[in-house]
Amino acid sequence: MKYEHRILTLGLLAGLAGSTMSLFLLLESNYAVRTQVTLGVLITAVWVGVAFALQSKVVFPLRTLSNLLGALREGDYSLRARGARLDDAMGEVIWEVNALAESLREQRLGAMEATALLRKVLAEIDVAMFGFDSHQRLQLVNDSGKRLLGRTDEELLGCRASELGLADCLEGETPRVLDIALPGGSGRWELRRGDYREKGVSHQLVFLSDLTRTLHEEERRAWTQLIRTVRHEVNNSLTPIQSVADSLRAIVARRPLPQDWEEDLKGGLELIAERSEALARFIGAYSRLMHLPQPAFSRVDVAQLLRRVADLETRMDVTVEDGPSVQVRADRDQLEQLLINVISNAVEASQQSHPAGDGRVSISWRIDTGVLEVRVDDDGPGLAEDTNAFVPFYTTKQQGSGIGLALSRQIAEAHHGSLTLANHPNNPGCRATLKLPLGA
Repeated sequence: MKYEHRILTLGLLAGLAGSTMSLFLLLESNYAVRTQVTLGVLITAVWVGVAFALQSKVVFPLRTLSNLLGALREGDYSLRARGARLDDAMGEVIWEVNALAESLREQRLGAMEATALLRKVLAEIDVAMFGFDSHQRLQLVNDSGKRLLGRTDEELLGCRASELGLADCLEGETPRVLDIALPGGSGRWELRRGDYREKGVSHQLVFLSDLTRTLHEEERRAWTQLIRTVRHEVNNSLTPIQSVADSLRAIVARRPLPQDWEEDLKGGLELIAERSEALARFIGAYSRLMHLPQPAFSRVDVAQLLRRVADLETRMDVTVEDGPSVQVRADRDQLEQLLINVISNAVEASQQSHPAGDGRVSISWRIDTGVLEVRVDDDGPGLAEDTNAFVPFYTTKQQGSGIGLALSRQIAEAHHGSLTLANHPNNPGCRATLKLPLGA
């Protein structure tokens, strides 16, 4: 039996006793037959009418709530039910449903705004993004991905990864670099993957970043900096050579020769030789920087290496503080050259601030989360321009080549480590920090 029929039946049963008693008393009365029939019909009509009215009072609000919930299910959050009150049961239910509709409307607006923002971001980023379902079928792609594959949404969605040439992107470790040739472009791409869920089903996100353009830009910057440096160094040598050569040519062309022409000639030739040697040193320094051999790894005792390098410094006593007993996989010769360069710079900086020889240079080391950290501290003037410290051929020394720190950092990076320089926060001087991984 339907719910509304049960309500009607309960209403009829509720008035059955009173109506039956009224009809019985009416029949036992002395009224005329016509009056008895009229009153009987009236009593029955009132009885049935009240039962139907009760059914309507119960069923109508429920149908209203049902329609409102149906609208919410369909995504229409604009409807509201009347009769919301907090002082009776049905009004309280209507009030809660209206509040639910308002909350869902606000959430939908927020979701729509977030989705619009996400689509805008995905459309603008210069990274190709693809979403594949568990059957490796494409379900999501942004504008960069469509340009890379050279197809539209209708042509791409639903295609398998193997059909698009992206099957390798769903396998293997990430992040990694791939060489991929696709209709919209070819070159080196950085691959990254992630997971997301849609309707309870797991999907994979694939991100492809074009490294070719970035590499070309970095290569252009490197060439620009190299050409600027080489031009500066060559001009520094060729300009005085050309000037002295012109002067000597003019002296030799004089008739008669001046009395001191031999001294002028000798001095000019010495200057030409000096600048030629400086240019040769520059070319040699560049060659050493560009041809650093691959490290030959072996087990190196850190304490022994640091004390050995400190003993090689004769201009100042270098203090080696106690540290943990540890070995690291490294090329002993290259690591020794790195430390010699760093300690030499620290000693020269300390002597610059302490000409009397009372400067201090110390070496310490520690282990931090699987990383060896070697520190070289000095009490010199510190770094005036720390951004130029590792630029090749940049130097503040009169006789410096400008490759010591650049070569040292190159050695550290070849050992999968790093070399940094920073001024002491509260004291004068600088700290060079070498970090090397302890793992194999």
